[in-house]
Amino acid sequence: MFLTVVGALNQGFLQTLKLFTVTLLGAIPLGLVVSFGSMSRFTPLRWLTRALIWVIRGTPLMLQLIILYYIPGKLLGFSPWGTGESGRFLASAIAFIINYACYFSEIYRGGIQGVPAGQQEAGLVLGMTRREIFFKITLLQMIKRIVPPMSNEVITLVKDTSLARIISFQEVIWAGQAFLKTSHGYSGLLWPLFFTGVYYLVFNGVVTLLLSRLERRLDYFK
Repeated sequence: MFLTVVGALNQGFLQTLKLFTVTLLGAIPLGLVVSFGSMSRFTPLRWLTRALIWVIRGTPLMLQLIILYYIPGKLLGFSPWGTGESGRFLASAIAFIINYACYFSEIYRGGIQGVPAGQQEAGLVLGMTRREIFFKITLLQMIKRIVPPMSNEVITLVKDTSLARIISFQEVIWAGQAFLKTSHGYSGLLWPLFFTGVYYLVFNGVVTLLLSRLERRLDYFK
């Protein structure tokens, strides 16, 4: 029985890891793009971007998942995400990427605006273009400033992946909870659900160590 439970939880954890990885790969660059929109000198774009950020940050991620997964199918008469586990994963990934991109964008914006304006002016005096100033001066210093708050968001993402079970995405908690009902011929098993906490603790521990190492490697900005 133990091996059966662990096998099911491992499959669920792989789905959790997959969602976590895809979200980071999509949200990190998209967040930078969104931050540019929120700082744009073009007023309509700036206010539209800030309104989007306000809505996404002001509503629960669980609600966003439900709306994104179910509402298009109700309006169109068919699900644009497809069927089965792949469709649930696609909808979950898009919802997570949009949600975390908005959070990351505010971190980026704070990091960019936190770089002293005098350094950018010095770059202009030296004949650097605005593009060169951003990539060679602003971006490098911004990275050091944003690592701690980004680390907090990444750790939160590890735990937030469990919300995807609301649309029956078979992540690790969904796999553990299935044994409370009926799974692999077992029902009423409580310990597999608690055992999922071990997966999150280990996963968060590894992520925390990697982020701490990254922060130490960026100490040359001090």
